[in-house]
Amino acid sequence: MLSITCLQLHLHVLQSLSRLQSLERAHFWYYMLELGFYGSLLLRISVDVKRKDFKEQVIHHLVTIFLLSFSYCANYIRIGTLVMLLHDSSDILLESAKMFNYGTGWRKTCDSLFVVFAVVFLVTRLVIFPSRIIRTTLLLSMEVFEPFTGYYLFNVLLMVLQALHIFWAGLILRMVYKFLKGKLEKDERSDEESEADVEEDDKGKEEKMDQGDCYCEKSKENLNSKLSMLTNSCVLNNLTHCRSSVANRTRKAQ
Repeated sequence: MLSITCLQLHLHVLQSLSRLQSLERAHFWYYMLELGFYGSLLLRISVDVKRKDFKEQVIHHLVTIFLLSFSYCANYIRIGTLVMLLHDSSDILLESAKMFNYGTGWRKTCDSLFVVFAVVFLVTRLVIFPSRIIRTTLLLSMEVFEPFTGYYLFNVLLMVLQALHIFWAGLILRMVYKFLKGKLEKDERSDEESEADVEEDDKGKEEKMDQGDCYCEKSKENLNSKLSMLTNSCVLNNLTHCRSSVANRTRKAQ
């Protein structure tokens, strides 16, 4: 009886929290756009150029799609919107820097956007996200309701995102170091590196094919030499046989 009462109280708290987090039209379209965007990235990544962080990107897209779906279905609109805003604040700068990098004559603009992106990424992903978002969902939420299955799953996925943030922060700091040294020529996970790997694989295949051709040519030469030796031996045998037969005929004629 006591357990049923506690369960009803727990459901009442969750329902009251869900009522407080009303879904506005702007929130609905924001969720739909984000789900469509990350879904397209997940579908496109199989045919896109594979970079260093290919596995991390797949994990990130899957975790993000699941978190968006879970927060939308559980009506955790506030925390979901905050997570999306934190990610988009730096992603917009990154895509803008890439756009100016591919254009000609926009090198200074690209460098400036990259510096701003690095600062915003490090602040939002390594400071605000763990200190505000994860702390709220992991610790402060315990003051309102008891943990349940979704609580553990939701926080574990947020921590997976934080681990990916730390991984990408390391790549960004490496790029910042090269940028300050004046040695930054490409992204740490750029397409050029992947194309170089593809070119190396192609060169390896070509070398193997050349080796195979050389082996075939050597085998042909060996076969031709053996055939020539066999032909010469046959000719010599015929000549000796003819000489012996002529010699026998001359002896008989005498």
